[in-house]
Amino acid sequence: MFMKNKIRFIIWITVTLSIFLVFLSILIPNEVQWKELVAYIIILSAIGGIYEVWQWLKKKSSYYRYAFIIGFLGAFFIGWANGAVGIIGNEDNPANLMYVAIFIVGLIGSLISRFKPHGMSITLFAVALVQLAIPFIALFIWPAKASWGGAGVIGVFIINAIFALLFIASGILFRHASLKNLNKNEKDHNRS
Repeated sequence: MFMKNKIRFIIWITVTLSIFLVFLSILIPNEVQWKELVAYIIILSAIGGIYEVWQWLKKKSSYYRYAFIIGFLGAFFIGWANGAVGIIGNEDNPANLMYVAIFIVGLIGSLISRFKPHGMSITLFAVALVQLAIPFIALFIWPAKASWGGAGVIGVFIINAIFALLFIASGILFRHASLKNLNKNEKDHNRS
């Protein structure tokens, strides 16, 4: 127990000191801008958050852990690709703002289900549906105006289908975790 708390303490002290150093770097003229400062703070805070999530996930079943990791990686890569180069055309294309809906649906569904496996499976299936709907909506709203970039319309649909498959896989794994919990509870009930 002490070792676990010691590691947690070291991680959060390191994150806090790093954030403090980032704040100090703003004092150096023309080196760090406010946007970069916010990005660095978010990244550093995420490091501590990832440690906390991993400690929480260690208490869950393997199905739940794999489902969570696949869903998280899908969301991470969507955010990264969309922010860096854009999925529909370039990163400045307003159609790319629709991808925020994926994060909103995922967050709201996770909170409503209280991260329970059955609710998380429904949430991830809903996220996959939103993922698949975005290029259709973009095609309907911006048929001629949207620059679909080098991937073209078909490429954007394929990219979205690949991300949707990640969310579907995550939803299936959450469903298995839910069934495993249901079977376990049923066996416990039969014993008593």
